[in-house]
Amino acid sequence: MNKKILKTPIDPNTISMMVTGSIYLLNGTVLCGRDAVIPRIVRDLREGTLPFDPSLLEGSVIFHTAVSVAGIGPTSSNKLEIEENMIPLSQAGVRIHLGKGKLHRDTTEALAQVGSVYAITPPVTAILTNKILQKRILAYPDLGMEALYMLEVRDFPLIIASANGKDLYK
Repeated sequence: MNKKILKTPIDPNTISMMVTGSIYLLNGTVLCGRDAVIPRIVRDLREGTLPFDPSLLEGSVIFHTAVSVAGIGPTSSNKLEIEENMIPLSQAGVRIHLGKGKLHRDTTEALAQVGSVYAITPPVTAILTNKILQKRILAYPDLGMEALYMLEVRDFPLIIASANGKDLYK
């Protein structure tokens, strides 16, 4: 398959033209969060108490992972704490949710309605970790490796698993 380059921030028009099964190499900023931090971001977003500028979410990619000294790798995106918060994060500007596993059909349809997609990446920690140029904690340092991290990545692989209401996991 032909790999395409994708750069953050992601433009909504780019999202509308994505096709399920397409492979991209991502360059730019990626936010990292999983079970502990994603519900906290949504809560703070609703309460207007985000500890970072909410404009950072516009056109962003959020990778469902923790960041540890061992590296990074995707966690299951269909965990309740993650999947139920994808739509509010999309409404706040997140364009790509990146993880692993099949989402529920209603989530796939809702992502299409709010102009976001779901992508998967292979669970190959060594390869993914090698794509990180820089990393820093953006918020919630009390969560340790599950804090909200901001990574700068180059040629980070992703496969579009759900776009425009279509699902790779039929």
